[in-house]
Amino acid sequence: MRAYVIVMKRHTLSWLSVAALALEANHVIALRLMKLARGGRNARAEASRMASEKVGEAMAASVTLATGGTVAKVIRHYRKRVRANARRLSRRKRR
Repeated sequence: MRAYVIVMKRHTLSWLSVAALALEANHVIALRLMKLARGGRNARAEASRMASEKVGEAMAASVTLATGGTVAKVIRHYRKRVRANARRLSRRKRR
């Protein structure tokens, strides 16, 4: 039992990192919903992009874990991508 506890401590995620990912992802979801609600060509493109990103990121996460990566590494990667999406979706459209 003691060895199990030591191993679990080594692999424990920072709850703060997971909570930050949840909040950042929630923000991106809100931005995407606003874009989708406007409709049109940009909304269709965003829906397509969103679906392809989900598949790609799930595959990348599984490869990371299968090759010995940690869950913390996957969370860091997801947060980086979520922040990039938030920046992209928050930019003002130039006319």
